[in-house]
Amino acid sequence: MHIDERLSASLDKRIAEKTFRSLTLKSGLIDFSSNDYLGFARSPELKNRVNDYELSEKYYSNGSTGSRLLSGNSAFAEELEKFIAGYHNAQAALLFNSGYNANLGLFSALGRKGDTIIYDELIHASVHDGMRLSKAECKPFAHNNIAELETLLKQTTGQTFVAVESVYSMDGDFATLKEIAVLCKKYNASLIVDEAHATGIFGKNGTGSVCESGLENEVFARLITYGKAMGCHGAAVLGSTLLKNYLMNFARAFIYTTAAPLNNLFAIKSAYDVLLQSEEQITALKINIIFFKSRIKTVAAINLHESSSPIQSIIIPGNERVRNIAAQIQSKGFDVRPLVSPTVPVGQERIRICLHAFNTEKEIEDLVSAFQTAL
Repeated sequence: MHIDERLSASLDKRIAEKTFRSLTLKSGLIDFSSNDYLGFARSPELKNRVNDYELSEKYYSNGSTGSRLLSGNSAFAEELEKFIAGYHNAQAALLFNSGYNANLGLFSALGRKGDTIIYDELIHASVHDGMRLSKAECKPFAHNNIAELETLLKQTTGQTFVAVESVYSMDGDFATLKEIAVLCKKYNASLIVDEAHATGIFGKNGTGSVCESGLENEVFARLITYGKAMGCHGAAVLGSTLLKNYLMNFARAFIYTTAAPLNNLFAIKSAYDVLLQSEEQITALKINIIFFKSRIKTVAAINLHESSSPIQSIIIPGNERVRNIAAQIQSKGFDVRPLVSPTVPVGQERIRICLHAFNTEKEIEDLVSAFQTAL
């Protein structure tokens, strides 16, 4: 079979199964879709702070010119990593170009033959890809099922890692971090927590759920990302200085990629500066979460997944049905997106709503009314 025929056959199968993906633009709609929880991506203050850095001759550079280990390192990058570590009460931080890149590098570098990685079945796709590149045996446990996690921990030999998200990206619910940390300590397992959807929102000054729970010393590695509540781009792995040095030597996703340019690093530092002044926005977001949940539950036959985070999922089984309902709501002026299988399990298709600090009560009320009509 010619390669074009093979590619076409795969795409045709997706189209027939109604799982075909394509890029879309939804301009002019009210945002209930993006991960811009605090509005930083649209923040004039953040933009102005980045511009101030870029206009400084001290820091002028268009590109990083190479990997961090070759020509792409800078004093600013090293200073930023020290700042990030201090902000999140960690010993060290290592910057990566994205959250996907960081998980790929972290898990592929850590897992050796004879090791075991036990992971929550709803862990992010980037962790799955990192685990596939490792040599460790990988075992899932049912979502937030502490009893099953302990059963697996009892059975493992060699170095064991446990991987969870503090806030899960599809369901929006929380890991029971304190219980998991106790089990990891009991069975001498190293706990890794992906904080992508908690960074900037939970914990004092948005330090994350690990800090909020006081578990900094119980967690082996944390992943924080900057493309969600922080409104820019990139990621960092938090942990010990030993872990940082190890990743600089063995994480191929760090070693063999061009480093982020300075303007990317300026945005990260500026986002932290704005975050320190954003208590009002964080409070507004949490008020909107409570308000949305109280209103959407009045819609007849609504199947809302329980969550206290900005991620609110309305389960609407069937790819075609969930797409049709999303289209109806978009026609009313709201940017909501359907999540279809295989991104989520068959029967768990959903409209994933992301709430923001900048959404008004009227916008939320009108969104609820649109669901009432569509369902």
